[in-house]
Amino acid sequence: MSSRPAETFPNGWLPWPNNNVRKLHPITKTPWYTIRTGEFRFKGGPLSKLYVFVMLFKRNFATSIQKYGMSDAIKHECGLAFIRLRKPFSYYQQKYGTVFFGLNKLYLLMEKQHNRGQDGAGIATVKLNTEPGVPFMHRLRSSAPQAIGDIFGKVRDEIQEIEKYQPEITKFPGLMKGHIRFLGELLMGHLRYATQGKNNVELCHPFVRHNTIPARNLTIAGNFNLVNADELFKFVGVDPGEVHRNSDLAAMLEVVYHFLCQEDEERRNGLDVKNILQQAFSMFDGGYHVCGLMGSGDSFVIRDPHGIRPSYYYINEDVIVAASERAAIRTAFNVGENEVLELMPGNALIVKNDGEYSIEQILEPKERKACSFERIYFSRGNDEKIYKERSNLGYNLSETILKAIDHDLRNTIFSFVPNTAEVAFYGLIKGMEDYLNKIKIERILSWGKDFDEAKLAEMVNRRVRIDKIPIKDVKMRTFIAEDSGRNEMVQHVYDITYGTVRPGVDTLAVIDDSIVRGTTLKESIIKMLDRLGPKRIMIISSAPQIRYPDCYGIDMSKMGDFVAFQAAIALLKEQGKEHILQEAYGLCKELQRTNTLHAQNVVRNIYKPFTTEEISDKIAQIITPAGINAKVDVIYQSIENLHKACPNNLGDWYFTGNYPTPGGNRVVNKAFMNYMEGRNERGY
Repeated sequence: MSSRPAETFPNGWLPWPNNNVRKLHPITKTPWYTIRTGEFRFKGGPLSKLYVFVMLFKRNFATSIQKYGMSDAIKHECGLAFIRLRKPFSYYQQKYGTVFFGLNKLYLLMEKQHNRGQDGAGIATVKLNTEPGVPFMHRLRSSAPQAIGDIFGKVRDEIQEIEKYQPEITKFPGLMKGHIRFLGELLMGHLRYATQGKNNVELCHPFVRHNTIPARNLTIAGNFNLVNADELFKFVGVDPGEVHRNSDLAAMLEVVYHFLCQEDEERRNGLDVKNILQQAFSMFDGGYHVCGLMGSGDSFVIRDPHGIRPSYYYINEDVIVAASERAAIRTAFNVGENEVLELMPGNALIVKNDGEYSIEQILEPKERKACSFERIYFSRGNDEKIYKERSNLGYNLSETILKAIDHDLRNTIFSFVPNTAEVAFYGLIKGMEDYLNKIKIERILSWGKDFDEAKLAEMVNRRVRIDKIPIKDVKMRTFIAEDSGRNEMVQHVYDITYGTVRPGVDTLAVIDDSIVRGTTLKESIIKMLDRLGPKRIMIISSAPQIRYPDCYGIDMSKMGDFVAFQAAIALLKEQGKEHILQEAYGLCKELQRTNTLHAQNVVRNIYKPFTTEEISDKIAQIITPAGINAKVDVIYQSIENLHKACPNNLGDWYFTGNYPTPGGNRVVNKAFMNYMEGRNERGY
């Protein structure tokens, strides 16, 4: 390819020395490969055209596959980590053998929560007691495929560069603090799933607001979504620009910054952080777990008044720590369960610049609505409470499943969709085993003395049939297909274990943690399972039917994406009740006209004519591919059994439509209006 002026190159291409052209990654803006005439090169080495093609598109395709995974993975939540070192750096070097104690622990906290965000990551640090003019607040973000490694690799490179010229510097903590940008006493880390805006580094947390007055510098990160960002920008009189217009973090940052500056203007003897938080966070409609670092050396972690988003903390004489998951803190700091405390709804952990802390009530706690999806799927399952609750989700389904298979355990094989449904699968099997053991005892007792050793052995040795049948082929994520062939590629994301099923005899009962769109079930899993020749395929969801959008941190905001909604629409059409759609749409438009979209959840009217079983049966029809020989059924968890399994996480608005804040009703009604108007847009 010949050289030409930069302005004539296609979008995303930049001139490269020696008359070459280099393609930039559309998100990270880093080079993928160079092109010479008739030849592909990568880092100076030749590559085949196919490999370059794979390099170009593998991330995009992997993202599309992710959307189908879980079996229906949804982008969700984020992960947050906070550390406040309470001692001088020399203390950590003497006690723990390294001046990088804080950075090492931050890395661990982030890695142990990497399940919460894989679209990007960021860290921020603040150094205390710096001289005037010396930078004290630093931030580093990445949207690379391995963002945590990318960030800490850059920190490591900076350290190694210093050590190259001053090999003994690590023995002098004070000098290290002066030379290493991210060696601060206040540390914050964030893992991002792109639930708002595009997936690019400019939208990765933390966000920073700088000011020439040190105390007015502010950096914030969080696990949250707000549904009133537009109103917040208007309140502070800020035009965020195109990049941040849809960023709720940008709106939150501006509001907190507004009250921070106001507080600093009015007080000269230190900031009243509690007052700042009370004024700012009373304006936010949403669920949140947020951390902020201030140039004054103060810091805070705060949780929404409904407790929608999880928040935990741990404090000892050396550190103050907070994170999104209890198990991450326990593992990183090797502490017991009872040493890691839950930050209660509406409360904030406030740490002053001298290292002293307090737990303050910022907002009046409201009805606890902790997100149940945290327990079903999002959080890592190595927390003992979450493990038990996921097991209970499976156990609570056992009676329903037994009725569905007419108690025929002899001809039923149980399995699970890897990997997050595994614990629920164990619970389901425990329920089946309890039933089978009960039957064994009853049968043996009914025999009296009429049995021999063979008869007794046959009864005692009966087992619930379990096999690992669906297999997640993670390697498939690296292969590419254009839109025309994507369904074929999606099908092979999963594989099966052959020889496990008696064709035409056995029922396959396969549990998944939830069903959102049903796409992968239809395009992959059911097709693959049917190859084994089962008489019946039963798809079991450990979660209830997902019927409504989320606006508190989960990327579910389009009504048309939900297979349960598709089923309700199909039933309305089949039964000649399409007028219900028009009536609901008309009511939404009237509520919009009167600025009362938040007053009620109109979409409930769409589901009202049907039982849960009717919708489940229609879902089974929708997700059954053409040409399938086995009968396909779908069974969902009940709301009642969900609450029994997860008694402290009763937030269930995506299942029931019972939103904890008025913004939820506004979002679901707006999402329905978008659907009716054929607009493929978010509901907020």
